[in-house]
Amino acid sequence: MIVGLNGKIVYKEPTFVHLDVHGVVYEVFISLHTFSALGSESVSLYTTHIIREDAQLLFGFLEMSEKRLFERLIKISGVGPKVAMAICSTYTPTQFATVINNKDMNGVKKVPGIGPKSAGRILVELNGFDEEILGGAEISSSSLAYSQASEALEALGFKKDKIAKALSACEGEDTASLVKGALKLLQTI
Repeated sequence: MIVGLNGKIVYKEPTFVHLDVHGVVYEVFISLHTFSALGSESVSLYTTHIIREDAQLLFGFLEMSEKRLFERLIKISGVGPKVAMAICSTYTPTQFATVINNKDMNGVKKVPGIGPKSAGRILVELNGFDEEILGGAEISSSSLAYSQASEALEALGFKKDKIAKALSACEGEDTASLVKGALKLLQTI
């Protein structure tokens, strides 16, 4: 199994990158978050290697938490690599853990290729797996900020589903910036 690649970027598009690793060029499928963080020279990617009867596929991630999320998602019945990569492209692992924690069905259905049935299955299967997805310690500070922001917005009278939607679109790291960003978004909803 190929679990990581370190190479020079030969070609890149939003959904894949070609990496030259000592003269061998690999096609690695990536999320939009990984694409936006790629430079133009070289890169180290954590990879998931999927071997099928008709193909060998490599999926690459800059962060281990995104790889963990992808690998957990493809274990769910009805969720293949394409849908798992769509989730990784729509949400960061932290944002998706918040969607799962809040049982936000609309947040899951926002991902292209996911309908109500799949969204329900994903919420049930991933219930309580946010720490596994994010690797324990990584979740603590950002998850605390998200939960505190959610509680603060709830105390102001906003509904949980709208709070989850607004917080998943926010880019803050601390509680204050999350609340501020969510309040701006909640005014437009």
